[in-house]
Amino acid sequence: MLVPTLPFSDDQAEAFDKASQALAQAGINLTDELLTPPRDDTSSVLAVIGKAGSGKTLLLAHLADALQQIGVELISGDWEGRRRKDRRTLAILAPTNKAASVLRNRGVAATTIHRILYTPVYDPEYEKIAEWLAGQGPRPEIEGLTDQALDRAMAFYQTNKSIPGALASAGLRGSDFITGWKRREDPLDVGLIDEASMLDERQYEDLKEIFPTLLLFGDPAQLAPVNQSGGMVFDKLPDPRKMVLSRVHRQAEDNPILDLAHALADPELEFQQFERMIEDAARRDERVEYAGRVTSDLMARSPVLVWRNATRIRLIHAFRAAYDAPPDALLPGEPLICDGLELPLKHRKKRLDLEARGLIKGAQVIYMRPGSKPGFSRLHVMGAEDPQVGAASIIKIEMPDEEEPFIPFAAHMGAAFLHGAAVTIHKAQGSQWPTVQVFGPDLYAAARSGRNEAGQPLWKRLAYVAITRAEEKLIWVTRYRLSKPTAPLSTADLEVAPAALALEPQADDETA
Repeated sequence: MLVPTLPFSDDQAEAFDKASQALAQAGINLTDELLTPPRDDTSSVLAVIGKAGSGKTLLLAHLADALQQIGVELISGDWEGRRRKDRRTLAILAPTNKAASVLRNRGVAATTIHRILYTPVYDPEYEKIAEWLAGQGPRPEIEGLTDQALDRAMAFYQTNKSIPGALASAGLRGSDFITGWKRREDPLDVGLIDEASMLDERQYEDLKEIFPTLLLFGDPAQLAPVNQSGGMVFDKLPDPRKMVLSRVHRQAEDNPILDLAHALADPELEFQQFERMIEDAARRDERVEYAGRVTSDLMARSPVLVWRNATRIRLIHAFRAAYDAPPDALLPGEPLICDGLELPLKHRKKRLDLEARGLIKGAQVIYMRPGSKPGFSRLHVMGAEDPQVGAASIIKIEMPDEEEPFIPFAAHMGAAFLHGAAVTIHKAQGSQWPTVQVFGPDLYAAARSGRNEAGQPLWKRLAYVAITRAEEKLIWVTRYRLSKPTAPLSTADLEVAPAALALEPQADDETA
């Protein structure tokens, strides 16, 4: 076994060894640092499962590092160089942009599942730049691009390893160098999938088609996808194919947020007892707060987590009222959640463009300003590598006690958005924020309902997922009250030089 930089716990070391054995059977020998060409007759799926703090991400990072050290090529989804028959490849994936960004913030080069399923088609002229950046070709001479622009692209790529970002730093837009998107036809090799509890059966089958060797990393205590009756894709694997991390890793010890999350495993724990535990933790540690109201200042970047849709809508209207938002427009800085794409089948290319740049269902987005045409918006996609885009937008503001949402403005078709100042705990899975507000009255309502999911009280699963979304601080809100904002909404924190992949249509494409 390769010796990791940080010592593994016993169960992590055992899981690393089992994963190494599966990779060796596929021709990737980590122990001898030996690669053999891929074979067509090998296929395996393994799952590494464990609760928050058990070291799943640490194990994933070490496996990814070990694979790259012996020459396995990392595939990012941005661009792929010339293919060789004997090459071995690795992709590190998550179901959403926000989940992928959590890994990237920890130094793991992750991308979304969608960016691997659909790959960009580059203009041949600009593919020369990509080959040069990746060390597969000579420095190109491109009409209209100066040496200084190419130098900027190389400097960006050496730091970020993003071809689109590097090209954008040279002054190009995505529409300049990406001519379209296509479904991946050729299989890859090894896939490491984080947040595997979020996978539905269709995504799982897609991944098995692409990756002969698939390692799933998931938390069995989270909420299963809504269409899978409480089950997760790794539940069906035989026990020898599941590696369970049961010990809380030492870096996660003395963390009051994780202590609260793990306390939910006690079958005797009742909701009122749990709230007293939160109150006690708040007295001892500033990383937990027991609050009598929602803090409106936080809602623009990290939504309040709720169980019921009615609560979500009430909090969104309270947020908009607190900031004096007009009923027929959005303020710059308002948060949105992508609710899917309202495009007919004939606009398949536009759909791929939007999805590939992060506008997939559930994506967290910040409204920046109106776009260049009525119904279009400039948006910042949270967690995306190239976050600022322009898109045809259909904005829906849901109204209390009304079935139909109010639509302040809309293009004929495009990306649909709901307001994002509050979201359901289900939709928050895979995301993390430095500070998270959890709306306690909704969890109490779930406890009173007596509902169960996969043999556990629903309120405990909801509380576990909600609490573990907090990276640094947990605020447990106890009442239906909202604080006044201390400052107007702003986009100043997002105004960084983005890799501007423009999605706004040309004059002949107004309907997309």
